[in-house]
Amino acid sequence: MANRNDVDGGLRCSFCGRSQYQANNLIQENGVAICDRCVRSCYALLAKYESTQAEPATGTGKAADKPLLTPQEIKARLDDYVIGQEEAKKILAVAVHNHYKRIAYASSAGSDDVEIW
Repeated sequence: MANRNDVDGGLRCSFCGRSQYQANNLIQENGVAICDRCVRSCYALLAKYESTQAEPATGTGKAADKPLLTPQEIKARLDDYVIGQEEAKKILAVAVHNHYKRIAYASSAGSDDVEIW
């Protein structure tokens, strides 16, 4: 988008057309200018867009922000789907709970840390 200039040679915002005298701040780079109002509007649009996006399936979301289910809660949910196999459901519930704890710890500690047992 070409930079629009005033008749007197002053700069204008490439997005809204405000002159450098109407804008509080006008940032210019590579022949394009943007005023402080347009920067704020773009920031608000980006923040709104990012908040509506679902968390990626790659596990980059913060697992520590989500409450962990207890083994009893996991077993209760398994009871809704699995008939019998009580011992297996208990073992599976504890294993799933521990797995999620490890994921939460890894995301809070950072993936670059080395754990020594």
